[in-house]
Amino acid sequence: MCLIALAWRTHPACRLIVAANRDEYFGRPSAPAGFWDDHRGLLAGRDLQAGGTWLGITLEGRFAALTNYRNPADQRSGAPSRGALVSGFLAGKAGPADYARQVELQAGAYNGFSLLVGDGDSLWFVSNRGGRASRVKPGIHGLSNHLLDTPWPKVDRAKGKLAALLKAPFDASAAFGLLGDTQRAPSAELPSTGVSLELEERLSAIRILASGGYGTRCSTVLCFSNDERIEFHERSYREDGAVGGSVSYRLVLSGKGRGSSRRAESRPRETARPVR
Repeated sequence: MCLIALAWRTHPACRLIVAANRDEYFGRPSAPAGFWDDHRGLLAGRDLQAGGTWLGITLEGRFAALTNYRNPADQRSGAPSRGALVSGFLAGKAGPADYARQVELQAGAYNGFSLLVGDGDSLWFVSNRGGRASRVKPGIHGLSNHLLDTPWPKVDRAKGKLAALLKAPFDASAAFGLLGDTQRAPSAELPSTGVSLELEERLSAIRILASGGYGTRCSTVLCFSNDERIEFHERSYREDGAVGGSVSYRLVLSGKGRGSSRRAESRPRETARPVR
């Protein structure tokens, strides 16, 4: 992911709302969101090159998402895939705090990353480019290719748009509207991350239109409601900017591992198939 806006325990009906864009090279193979054959109950897209993911959830109420930390001079070839940090939490049993602290111990092996992991009780943030693992406080937060709530123009813009949406019931279409914003920030407001000013400007949009084979590959909107239901929606984009497919799931948490007696009411059902 390259932009994540989230509302944690801020909306009256939803404990977690997430609106996120994944920016990546279009040549890198990936699969749209779906339940993984090798980890039942894990719903996520999949990086078919390295096997991990950038954002996902589970029927037990686990959530994880990751962004890369932008610093071209700090990239090492041969480093392990950062997507494994997301799938490792989703497929595992460790709680958010324990997992974040485990990640700290091995964080130096990876290129720069910022990681969010959570369940219904807590949400944690950890990065190998600043500070210790920390519990995320209730509120509206934003994460791009730096640390949590770094005030980049696109982060502040996304947080402001999400705050406006929280005045109404959760609306996936409105959240996709937030994620489709292609407005760029003025050059005077841009951060300096080691890329050219021209590229910095292009990357400052919430949704990055493809250029040079790179741009926003997909948008994800999800909501964990207070009544144990989940909405998960993904919209994929082709390199020409057109929508390439969409997937939607409406699920009920199993409650496993969260001290809840609530079980899934039915087998997970895909309510909209990917468009080919």
